[in-house]
Amino acid sequence: MNKKLHILFLCSWLPSRVKPTSGDFVQRHAEAVATKHRVTAIHVITDENLTSNFEIFESEHNGVKIIIGYLKKFNNPVLKFFYFIKVYKKILQKLDFYDLVHLNVTYPKGIVALYLKWFQMKPFIISEHWTDYQYPLNKHISFLRKKITQLITKNASFVCPVSISHQNDMLSFGLKGNYYPVPNVVDTTLFYPAKNTSKKFMISHISSFTNKQKNILGILNVIKQLSLKREDFQVRLIGNGDLSAAQKRINDLSIPKNILALETGKSHLEISKILQQSNLYISFSNYESFGIVMAEAIATATPVISTNTGILTELDASNFTTIIPLKDEDELLKSIIYYLDTKKIYDTEKMHSLIKEKFSIETICNSFSKLYYKSLNLN
Repeated sequence: MNKKLHILFLCSWLPSRVKPTSGDFVQRHAEAVATKHRVTAIHVITDENLTSNFEIFESEHNGVKIIIGYLKKFNNPVLKFFYFIKVYKKILQKLDFYDLVHLNVTYPKGIVALYLKWFQMKPFIISEHWTDYQYPLNKHISFLRKKITQLITKNASFVCPVSISHQNDMLSFGLKGNYYPVPNVVDTTLFYPAKNTSKKFMISHISSFTNKQKNILGILNVIKQLSLKREDFQVRLIGNGDLSAAQKRINDLSIPKNILALETGKSHLEISKILQQSNLYISFSNYESFGIVMAEAIATATPVISTNTGILTELDASNFTTIIPLKDEDELLKSIIYYLDTKKIYDTEKMHSLIKEKFSIETICNSFSKLYYKSLNLN
């Protein structure tokens, strides 16, 4: 089918004035779908600086109509829930006819998806990104939340984790559903190989800098050890979260300033340029549902060292990736030294083509379109 649909993206996470980078991968999914369909994305979030009870803000970005409801901070949970529902009702009343709901992150916005299915006959699919279905992270999920999440996944036409390993985590947690993994989007028109003009061997890492997940302090320990052995490299660490803990560790370890740059506030375009100028990308995460920057690095023909987490474990990429055990600083150091010493020549076209085939805008749009049409036929 080639029918153009109107898809309602119902988003638990989405970039906003409160959290500008939260859910940027959800935004990319919406923009990919918008190349073929009409897309409206809605999101409701608390804004502690808001003085009125709520505010609804509309905008458009890369073909996606975005409607965000901002709520005043309510200390009373009943009052907060009341206004949460009120704002969603007001936003939904603004919409004209839409064909299907694309829920992003099952809980809590899946409650709205259930309402729309049961009372307005709108089928929904789920894209799931949340890492906490992995054991032992899932131990903090309450019994009630688990039961509600099970109800939501059971009622979805399709459940689309961003990787097979993420699907296995959800199934192991007891979330039954009609699974069909669809990965994150890599804009292969932006992330592509380019001539590297770096004077020194450049190592990069880009993440939220949440140490619990990304193990930033472990990376810094390894950089310190590497700096004691040699000086023929530079490191760029790019974070969009709180960098204070990383800066303190850098100071405590006395890592030389001439080899390490700690940076923040980079655009998507700037990140692509950084990866193009890198000789090596490292990910030392303790857990990942996908690991988007690893795929973006490969698209720019930059080899990757990663722990046994995320999407690299599902790719045929052993010629330009190295998988190491969790928290193994000795193995990370040894692997970096290997790349420094070998200076291997890579098949840049093969690396880029692998990512384009699996994660490009067109590929992801086609995958979702197929599920949309099937969902509408099923319902």
